[in-house]
Amino acid sequence: MKGLLPILAFAGPVLAGMAAPLLSQTAPAATESCLRTQTSFDLLVHASYSVTAPLFGPNGERAWAGKYWDPQFIHPLPASDTDGAVFTIQHGPHTATWVTTQFDVEARHFQYVYFLPGLMVTVIDVRFKPVSADATAVNVTYTRTALTLEGNPHVVAMSEGDKSAGKEWQQAIDGYFAQSKSSIKP
Repeated sequence: MKGLLPILAFAGPVLAGMAAPLLSQTAPAATESCLRTQTSFDLLVHASYSVTAPLFGPNGERAWAGKYWDPQFIHPLPASDTDGAVFTIQHGPHTATWVTTQFDVEARHFQYVYFLPGLMVTVIDVRFKPVSADATAVNVTYTRTALTLEGNPHVVAMSEGDKSAGKEWQQAIDGYFAQSKSSIKP
């Protein structure tokens, strides 16, 4: 133990000196703070829960979410909507890494976490409530946290977009079902 004390006496200040520049690059000043926002919206999907739920998995969402929703699965391969799935999505100039933290069909609860490195972390919580045999209520909550002060404008901008996302998702899902019905020939 005595031999360790001189090493610690030397290493402590050296390590502290090395850490200070690293922390100053990422830690906000004491007078400023990283933003955290939470936005929720509700949808009514005109389909049974068994039809609705798969549409909210990363792979299933491809059916209605448009050309910008193109998850690149890292795990599992082949791509599958499941707990622990890891995939990336392009968010403008940034690549976000997503993790499916909960994909519990029985409990009617899905959750995703994605990271924009150095900017923010987003948690997306999706809960389902069957309303009838052919309708499912869906509640989506976005919680966004800036990781740095540079992330604050991203949190603000994306939270503003979240406020209109419910209407956009509703239209996209309704359009998907309308298209599906019109493509089925009697």
